[in-house]
Amino acid sequence: MPIDAGVSGGGPVGEVPNQEGLLQLGRTIDGRGKRASHRKRHSRRFRWIRGISIAVAVVLFAVVGFGVWDYFYLGGLIQHTHVDHLQASGSTENILLVGSTDRCALKVQNPMYGLCSQGVTGINSDIVMIIHLDPATHGVALLSIPRDLFVPNARIEGANKIDAALYEGPSQLAAAIEEDFAIPINHYVELNFDTFASVVNALGGVKMYFPRPVFDAESSLNIPRAGCYDLNGTEALEVVRARHLQIQPIGGSNDHSTWPQEAESDIARIRRTHEFLRVLATKVAARGLGNPFTDQSIATSVLPNLTVDQAFNEGEMVSLAETYAGTSISDVPQLTYPVILDQVGTYMYKGYEYGDVEFPIQPGGYKTVNQIFGAASGTSSWNDAALPKPQSFPMSVVNGTGTANQAATVAASLAPHGFKVVSTGDVTPVGPLSETVVWYGGPPPPKTGNWSNPALQDAEAVLQQVQGPAILGYNPAEVTPGAQVTLQTGTDISIAAVVKTVPPSKGHAKPHTTTTTSHAGTTVPPTVTPTTVYDPPDVAADNSFSAPTATAQPLAPWDPRPCNAAGTGPA
Repeated sequence: MPIDAGVSGGGPVGEVPNQEGLLQLGRTIDGRGKRASHRKRHSRRFRWIRGISIAVAVVLFAVVGFGVWDYFYLGGLIQHTHVDHLQASGSTENILLVGSTDRCALKVQNPMYGLCSQGVTGINSDIVMIIHLDPATHGVALLSIPRDLFVPNARIEGANKIDAALYEGPSQLAAAIEEDFAIPINHYVELNFDTFASVVNALGGVKMYFPRPVFDAESSLNIPRAGCYDLNGTEALEVVRARHLQIQPIGGSNDHSTWPQEAESDIARIRRTHEFLRVLATKVAARGLGNPFTDQSIATSVLPNLTVDQAFNEGEMVSLAETYAGTSISDVPQLTYPVILDQVGTYMYKGYEYGDVEFPIQPGGYKTVNQIFGAASGTSSWNDAALPKPQSFPMSVVNGTGTANQAATVAASLAPHGFKVVSTGDVTPVGPLSETVVWYGGPPPPKTGNWSNPALQDAEAVLQQVQGPAILGYNPAEVTPGAQVTLQTGTDISIAAVVKTVPPSKGHAKPHTTTTTSHAGTTVPPTVTPTTVYDPPDVAADNSFSAPTATAQPLAPWDPRPCNAAGTGPA
């Protein structure tokens, strides 16, 4: 029902007695045995730290300002799991934040999520986010990866939706993001349905304004009228899990079956999740969390349902809390990897159906990654190094669609960029539609230790010249012998424009530039209107794909948003 009043917050967070000593202790103590020897001595003494200690594990960017009670008690609550392929932290740090759908891992089964005992045993990642931290600038940025994004290395055995990687464990999900997006992962944090609901309940719920009645049968969200609603943890989860949302038309009936369903369900859910996290962060800031009983309630409710990697110890969490204590959610960019949606129906790949999928779109995809991680144009998102010169490595092009002469056309289009194409060929198409894949070989990400693979940077250099649905892919078997990188063409591939300086002629006082763009669906590259960015109408010309989604998603007119202070309307 619409609400009239909210829950009052606690007082401001105070300075911690002997705070610096505690932080130093956190950095130097290792092993649970040492923590246990101190736990009894400190169990009755609350030590409050301003920062993001619990938030680093729950919703790092959303609850900056959280306090945490008793450093040693914290270590006894967090669950650890072994994750391979994690990179050592450098000048910056990337935390992979995952929302798991594992019903069987829940301590108390809930019919609204589906019951493990009734066969709801799938393990997927509803949420895949990368939190980028830059200690030098105290900067925090967030990148969401849509769960239905189809990528080459989602599974050990090959391509699938990115959310399917978690079924084979967190190590596989970390490897998939590193291999297909060139994003190094330093830490892993996993929360489940209970974790999310617990942090909301521990805060006394949150208020959100719904401009229109909405309904989602699968998430159980049911908003019968416009207004401000006080959401508890379960109700908040209904909001962020809604991806089959129906919206009541203005002046329409109350019959849900007649309400239209919004498009872009996966992207729309990310949009609403981002907004919810802003609201949650505002509640945290208003609450203050300086009250020991409040902090204890949050810690004991949230941390037992939380899983982090084996190397993410309490000392590092406390250090992060100290570094990012002043960060405001309003200053945190929350971007979504841009995609195009397959509008044909269930996606067919090598004879199997994968339902609704999304493809990564370039150049928007790699530009978004570079923006989040502060990588300049022409540098690697993996290690910030300058990408290799096109002529410095051999590459091949293979036709992956069956379109006549496509490989030769793409090879000819890459030549003006300086790429050394040593061969062209054909491979069996994966299906009626496909994404372009830039395959590379070299060593796979090691289970321990940092990954050094020059072929990855070679592949990045090629990807930055590709436009359309395209992505990186690690698989030495797909790389043509004699080549370092193989570009496998997909549907609606184009090659970026080449900018050339034209000498001045009569009527031109100064030199000027021209650009040409090569489209690979024809035998000879045509002369087209110059462009240096991907042209959405070309993608959607056959109605196979939607237009590219925006990286920063504006709220839709029906999306929930913050309530005003009075709780009577939107803020």
